[in-house]
Amino acid sequence: MGSGVRIRFSSKRRTSIREVETNNKTLFGRKDIIFTTLASIAYLLLSALLVGFKTDQVWLIAIFNGCYYGSWISRRFIIGFSIFLVYWIIFDYMKAAPNYMFFKVHIADIYEFEKHLFGIHEGAKILTPNEYWLTHSQSWIDVMTGIFYLCWVPVPLMFAVYLFTTDRLALLHFAATFFFVNLLGFVIYYTFPAAPPWYVQIHGFEFIPNTPGNTAGLARFDAYFHANIFHSIYSKGSNVFAAMPSLHSAYPLIVLYYSRHHVNRFFQLVFATVTVGIWFAAVYLSHHYVVDVIAGITTATVGIFIYRKFLMKAKFYDRGIQWLYSFVRG
Repeated sequence: MGSGVRIRFSSKRRTSIREVETNNKTLFGRKDIIFTTLASIAYLLLSALLVGFKTDQVWLIAIFNGCYYGSWISRRFIIGFSIFLVYWIIFDYMKAAPNYMFFKVHIADIYEFEKHLFGIHEGAKILTPNEYWLTHSQSWIDVMTGIFYLCWVPVPLMFAVYLFTTDRLALLHFAATFFFVNLLGFVIYYTFPAAPPWYVQIHGFEFIPNTPGNTAGLARFDAYFHANIFHSIYSKGSNVFAAMPSLHSAYPLIVLYYSRHHVNRFFQLVFATVTVGIWFAAVYLSHHYVVDVIAGITTATVGIFIYRKFLMKAKFYDRGIQWLYSFVRG
């Protein structure tokens, strides 16, 4: 009996020692340093070659390396968020090969299609919803829609942070769905380049390559608060002719879908309000046509369906997610 107890105690003691050794493993392993250093240098060199050197790239490297070597929890955090980083890099690299280089840009036809489906009669004219709101804007709506539009990045990221603290496997699936929906959107961007409503309002139906980004209706938000918030954001846009689908409209829908099993009804209602608010803001602010918003909703719906019904059930994909989860779960 005593011997058996000693054997069990010894086994537990060996397990405890292995756990301590694992926990005491240095953050600065040689393989880690070599990998992150080479990856960081390669990213900066490739970025300089494709889109030119920018301070944003240095900040991205600093944040990644700072989190990777800051602590074990910050390392798991940045690995879990690595899918979002890859998305940002791909989006930035789109500047190197604008979609208008490959297919004709849709300007007049999509404008007329919008007017045909959703035209608003005002006097003797038929206006697109964007044109209607352009002449019926109100300061309080400018502020409200500006706030909604500020949510399109923070809300998905804050929800991802919440999942990191509660369900890290769900975080990986949420981030991967977000990435997959973006890939679908990028495919449409390149096969169906489309000008946003503000482009027609400023330039008409003439195609002008290398057109810089524009804040459109969000300029009223900046003017109201005497700020430069949206101007600084849209001056860094990757491609003006990527209005369809509206991925601004897709992102909150992904959050809303995944929130069903992870937050209470109050926060689900908050996410639903933000979702609808962004859809309305996209049209009100002349950044997207209604058809762009519908295309964004469709892209998110199709992306979620394919991911959940097919990708998640594929053995090779599940092994990849589980492998990544092994680095994130702690």
